[in-house]
Amino acid sequence: MAFATTHRSTLALSRQVNKNALKSLSSTRQLSSSDDKKHATPTSFATKCASLYHPSAGANRGLAPPIYFGSTFLLDDADHGARLHGKKEAAYTDQDGFVYSRWGSPTNEACAKQIAALEGVDERGGTLLFGSGMSGITSALMSALKAGDHAVFPYTVYGGTHEFIKEFAIHWGIEVDFIDAAGQRGPEAYKAALRENTKVVYCETPANPTCRITDLKGVGRVVDEVYGTREENPNRPWVMVDGTFATPYHQRALDIPGVDVSIQSCTKYLGGHSDILAGAVSSKSPEFCYGIAKVQKLITAPLNPMDSYLLMRGIRTLDVRMQRHGENALQVAKMLDEHPLVAATFYPGLESHPDNTGGDDCLVAQAFRSGRDSPEDASIMPQTYGGMIAFVVAGEGDVALERAKKVCEGLRVVNLAVSLGSVESLVEHPASMTHAMIPREDRLAGGLDDGLIRISVGIERASDLVEDLKQSLDRVMEEERAERAA
Repeated sequence: MAFATTHRSTLALSRQVNKNALKSLSSTRQLSSSDDKKHATPTSFATKCASLYHPSAGANRGLAPPIYFGSTFLLDDADHGARLHGKKEAAYTDQDGFVYSRWGSPTNEACAKQIAALEGVDERGGTLLFGSGMSGITSALMSALKAGDHAVFPYTVYGGTHEFIKEFAIHWGIEVDFIDAAGQRGPEAYKAALRENTKVVYCETPANPTCRITDLKGVGRVVDEVYGTREENPNRPWVMVDGTFATPYHQRALDIPGVDVSIQSCTKYLGGHSDILAGAVSSKSPEFCYGIAKVQKLITAPLNPMDSYLLMRGIRTLDVRMQRHGENALQVAKMLDEHPLVAATFYPGLESHPDNTGGDDCLVAQAFRSGRDSPEDASIMPQTYGGMIAFVVAGEGDVALERAKKVCEGLRVVNLAVSLGSVESLVEHPASMTHAMIPREDRLAGGLDDGLIRISVGIERASDLVEDLKQSLDRVMEEERAERAA
């Protein structure tokens, strides 16, 4: 029933946008105006060229949602324009429709509502889409922080987020603390860093690239203990969660008490094909949605219509892709965990993962719901643990760093490229690539060793991926033996 309701709402949006433009069109004059009296049928060649024409009535019955490229929208009258310009910013438009695409557009809104459904956002809140994951992250932070405010971040945070903090936020007068957010001790580490002027508590889980888990229930609880709930204290810090590694297939952060904001880099799993840049920020709070919509309108920008459409198309296969990613990743992780050149493997599905402790308080079990809507689904839906693996090549310092580079460069099926979450497998070396901008001391404090390699396992045949990684690791060992023998 939930799916049917969401599907109908998307179609309703399409029909609402087209209704006025289509209802009064004749077979001889299909101009953009919905009022026959408003625009005369053009007779001159130049005016015919410049006029806007629409398809016949019924075009809005196509199964796939249409792509609306228009930057501006026709107004009924001056009062209609006045109403639209006087409205308070929000995630979605209302019955008055759209005015200008920098403030929102139909294809973007249809996709945003689809992601909101995945995130469990009710009618009070919403989802806003941005031109990249970083645009979503920075918009969320700019909407909540000003000079004199304080924010808490984990050491192990996406490199772009760390760069924004260091290169911009602190120069704007924002105070920042970094803490070790991983595992059962994470909530207390956050609690110890909280201050009277704390306005953002930022989490990233599973962490990029170490795959460590943050106890989101514990973080929400300690923030409630210190400041009260959102209902009791509207000025409490915003608890934000970057859940890109997990996606809503595994982790629905907004279902957790005390969590206010869910962030997704839709470039990754939600898009799923390495062909768009996109980001999503979702919240059940209308106040937060107002603030970030204001930032989007004036500083950043909504996701463009074409990429909004491609993102919707990618999401339609998210469920089946995530299952295959997880099945393949477990086989790859098991091989890595046994290889002599690998000092440590971080994959939530392995018993050796530090957060896979078993029992009711197991953070891995809490973080990976595998698309299930209820506990009863466990009997028919297999447990998986995502497609992201991190492993550390044996050695110290430059030795490990050079070995890791050679392993990445020796792969023939897995692609050496940044990003993640696509149908094809990708590998990268964070110390020299995505996290190179982080000082080594900070990087090591967050568990990002010199020899750490990150793999985004795709949906290829699992045995092909296992064999490719094994041959590259074996080759590095053989070359080192040959060098010693020489």
